[in-house]
Order: sequence, then C-alpha cells, then structure tokens
Amino acid sequence: MIGRRGFLVGAGVGVLAVSVPLPALAAGEWEPNVLLRLDSAGGITLTLPRPETGQGVRTVAAMLAAEELAVDVADLRFVQAPGDTQRYGPQSIGGSRSVQQMTVPVRTAAATARCLLVAAAARRWGVPVETCHARDGAVHHRRHGRLRYADLVDDAAAIDPATIEVTLTPRPRWRVLGGRGGRIDARDIVTGRARYGIDVRVPDRRVAAVLRPPWIGARLDTVDDSAVTGVEAVVRLDPATGVQGGVAVIATSTAAALRGRAALRATWTGGTPNADSRAWLDQLAAAVPAPEPFAHTATYRLPLLAHAPMEPMNATAHVRPDGATLWMPTQDPGGHRDRVAAFLGVDRAAVRVEPTLSGGAFGRRFETDFVMEAVVCSRAVGKPVQVVWTRDDDTRHDSYRPMSVHRLSAEVDGSGLPVRRAHDVATWPLSIFPAMPPDLVRLIGDQFPYTVPGDVRIALLPAPLRTGFWRAVYAGQFVYAEECFLGELARRARADQVDFRLRLLGESRLRPVLAAAGERLRPRRGRVRAAACALDYGSACAIVVEADRTGTPTRVVAAVDVGTTLHPSGLRAQVEGCVLDAVSTVFGAQVTVRDGAVVESSFRDYAWARIDQAPDIEVLAVDSGAPIGGLGELAYPPAAAALATAWSMARGEPVTGMPVNRPVG
Repeated sequence: MIGRRGFLVGAGVGVLAVSVPLPALAAGEWEPNVLLRLDSAGGITLTLPRPETGQGVRTVAAMLAAEELAVDVADLRFVQAPGDTQRYGPQSIGGSRSVQQMTVPVRTAAATARCLLVAAAARRWGVPVETCHARDGAVHHRRHGRLRYADLVDDAAAIDPATIEVTLTPRPRWRVLGGRGGRIDARDIVTGRARYGIDVRVPDRRVAAVLRPPWIGARLDTVDDSAVTGVEAVVRLDPATGVQGGVAVIATSTAAALRGRAALRATWTGGTPNADSRAWLDQLAAAVPAPEPFAHTATYRLPLLAHAPMEPMNATAHVRPDGATLWMPTQDPGGHRDRVAAFLGVDRAAVRVEPTLSGGAFGRRFETDFVMEAVVCSRAVGKPVQVVWTRDDDTRHDSYRPMSVHRLSAEVDGSGLPVRRAHDVATWPLSIFPAMPPDLVRLIGDQFPYTVPGDVRIALLPAPLRTGFWRAVYAGQFVYAEECFLGELARRARADQVDFRLRLLGESRLRPVLAAAGERLRPRRGRVRAAACALDYGSACAIVVEADRTGTPTRVVAAVDVGTTLHPSGLRAQVEGCVLDAVSTVFGAQVTVRDGAVVESSFRDYAWARIDQAPDIEVLAVDSGAPIGGLGELAYPPAAAALATAWSMARGEPVTGMPVNRPVG
C-alpha cells in the first residue's frame, strides 16, 4: 500500500518529458496528479516528464501507466512536459537512471487513478471495493456489470485520495509490462512523421550558422563581413556567454546562413595552434603513477571520442523582453531553463523549454553551448532563431570523451589467476567539473566486480580541450582496461575466458549472467571466444564474443540482469546499440588533433561501424528480481573489452589501446 504522501514524494523523484501544454481543466475532466488527466469522453492523457533521446523512455512510461490503469498502451494519449523541475521533479536524462527513477512515480500515479475509479464505482453500486476490479478501461463487478472510466470521472474527482489505499499491480497479473511490444513512436520515426529539434519551424523563424574557432582555444580577433550578402545580421559570440565563441550569420534559411558564413573573413588569436593529441597521450603516459612491482603488466592508451549523434546539435530560441521560449533536443530541460533564466536575468517562470525528440544524445545534450548560441542570436535580432550545426561542426567542436592511459599489473597464483592487482590511471576531468577529485573519477569509473584485492590510483591533468559525458563516462575506459587485462591473463594461462572469470566472481550477481551467456555461445572449432563483465547502474551484464581467425567478430551474446525486464524489445535495442558503439570504437573510431585542430570531420573519416561490420547479436534477459536497474550505458564497456580480447586471441597480439587496429591518438 502506498500512502498519499509517499506518492507525492515519489513523483518528485522524476518521471518522463513535454511539448504540447494541456489547457486548464474543463467540465468533465479530472487530473488526479501531475502526470495524468482523464475526461468524460474516455480520453486518458499521460504527461511525459522526461525527454526522449532515443532510449525509449516514453514507451516504458506508457507501459507502466497502461499496466496500472488496466488499459492498453494504444488507449493513452501523450504530451511532453516542458522544463519545470518544480512541477515534475528532476528531468535530466543521464547515468542510465531514467527507468529506475520513473518506475515508481509513474506506476503510482496511474495506480492512484485506478484505485480512485474503482472506489467511485464501488460507492455508486454500494458494494465493497474489494469486490470490484479494473480491466480494459472499466470497473467490473460480478452482479452489477461494468462502468467505463469515462462515466466515473466526476465521481472519482470528488474522492479524497487520502481516504483510499493505493496498491500496485503484482507481477503475476501483469498484462503489459514484460510484453514484447515495440516502441510507441516507431511508425512515426520510420515514416518521417516524428519531429526532432532540427525540424522545428515557428513563425518568423530565422536560421543561424556559426563560424567557429579554427583551432582549440582560439579567440576571435577581427571579422570582415563586407562580402556577406543575403543575410539579416552578423553577431559576435562571446565565450563569456557560455558559447564556444565565433561569429553567427543569421538569415532566413539554412542555405543563406551557410553561404554567409562561407563569405566571412576572420582572424583569430590565442589558443593552442600547435596542439597534437599524440603529445597529449605521451603526457598522460608520463603522469601515470608508478606501478606496483608485480610480474604481469600491461598499458592501454585510449583516445578522444566524439558523440556523433545522428542529429547534430541545434536549438531554437525566441527571446522577448519578458522572457523566452526554447525548442530543442535536450537531456536536461529543467536545468537549461534555469540557466537561460539566469543569463537573461528573468524569473525562471518566464522561460519555457519545450523538449523535442532527439536523434541521439549520449551525454552531449547536457551541454549548454548550442543552446546559448540560439539565445544570444535571438536576443540580438529580436526574432526566433534556430542554430543548426553541420556534421563537421558537430565532430570538430564537440565535448569529447577524455583521453586516458591505464597501466595495470597483477600478481598471479600457480594457475594463472590474479591474487593481487593494481590499476594506475592518468586522465582528464570533465570540463563541467574542472576541479573534480580523483576519488570521484574512481567512483564513476572503477567497477571491478571480481574477488581480487588491489589499489586504483589516479592522476588528473588539466584538460587541453572541451571534455564531457560520453556513454558510460569513465567506466567505458576503466572497465575496458581491466577486462582487457583479465583477458590477457587468461590468454597467458591458456584458460577459457568465461571459466577464468567465473573462478573470480565468488557469489556475485554476475555469476548466473556470465554462465547464461557462456552456455549460449559455446566454444567452436576455428573460432575464438572472449568474455567481459560489468556490474554497474544497479544491473549486471556479461558479453561473450565469437570471432574468426582474423579477429573479426561474428557473433555476440549479451546476458543482462536489470532486476525485472519491463520492456524486452527496448532492453534488446539498448544492448545492441552499446555493442555497435563498441564495434565502432574498438575497430577504428577515434578523434585526433593535429596542428591545434580536430582532424576528423564527419562519418567519412570518423570511422563509425557500417552495417557490414555488425555481428550477429543475441540478448538474453536474466531477471533476478532485484530492484530495477539502469541499462542505457551498461553493455558498452564489457562489449568493447570482449571484442578487443577476441581480436587479440585470434591474432596472437596483445591489446595496447583503443582502437586495436591502428595507432592511438
């Protein structure tokens, strides 16, 4: 039973996302809480308090609500909530927390409405509540028949929620959760009806293209716009306003803005025009703490990585004297609202942020630079302005995953199993936390799940360019190095990679997960088999990879325990995405800097995996009944390590970094 106060507190923890504001309540409408509205015409509207960035959170929210309301997902209407943390609680999407944080609030919101409707029907019939039950959008009684929710709206609205007991639907009675339905927006996405930030069109809209610094840290010196024609304004962008700097050209169309940008003549000063990412790696390598005197050692160099979402950065802003409205793909609508309000010097109630669909995020859309560009440009011309980044802009002016160098060492017993370990790291902090302590990096990154004692020591050097959250953050580097090193120890011991890890797991939650993956993908003649594990975000994941004699992965089995699988096809999609990101970064993708500038410009040279590089991927759900865990980033680190280890085993070459098939940096 969930009390009224318990629900109100839970709802504040966070739920989903918004774009079409609901009007004030009319006659025959009932809003039992901030997430739901029902009406006497039979409509049920679910407000999604968190944004959708491709991970499928609104599908899960719809399933949660439908389950507790005893209706089908198709019976629900959805609206995306605007940025408003006071009304909807935390709205950020990151850290694989979305489903964890919204499960109880959404279920409780819907269960509260259902219990009130059942109570209303029981009172009308004059029967005990326990003799009534909800099913298919109606309340049923053995003798009295059924009453539709639409017929009970006014009666339910008159009941004080504090007078009823709210019960969640027990798992054995689930009809929607755990089912194999697809995403609620899949048809709109594949047919082009879905609207992303880049599709925003508002009346009197203008478009801005930005000439950005040609090398890292460069500041604008002079600008000559005498050759620029067909545009409305040329605006200098001051880094002090939260942007990266440069010059914005504002026109009535994207093409005109890009032509105007190409016609600008600018000079630049400062920065690091001679910066080189190879030198940065050497500096990190020199800063790695001295290793423990163990017999077995290995060093791994990991590169810069760009986010490369399919939809480049963009935002639309309309700044007015009394406030502003913004439309954008974002991972933090409430946070962006607060930052824009502070910048404009207005109350946050005067700023409205409308989250749109996002064509990928992976941590990049927490940043404010692209948002502030739109705000500054709109304020300059007094009209709505949409800032659109090109693919080259997006690749060369990202907030990159930090470089790192990892030196691992171990003492092993007579069978080759490690009995003591050391992991020494040099890396950079994230730009939004320039003073982050090494202990925080370790907390985020080091998730070593095996029964091997040891020490982790971290040296943090100042980041020479913008860094930011990237899928799995530091765990994507720590787990990769740790699991590759375990893979190398198993190879030296001539041990099976799965069995080697099982002997080190003790009673870990990972044991049945790894066993399931290993059983599903057994060793075969002419193939190598590698494995890696992750225990993070309140979930467990094991990846087993099969590769041919060239090290090319042919099959991947991922076993995942998120406690209880709410949306099996969504779980599969997230894991498949992690595996393909791992294929991309292990076999080619990296960002390099030469002569102060990022070399890579787009997918033509930022070597993301093509369809012919995708192995066969199978995903197994291994439910443990533990509390709901996170998923979005979970499988990337072990998938990368297992792929690299399989490559190493097939070729007889040790892994020395990422990517494995070309020089790093």
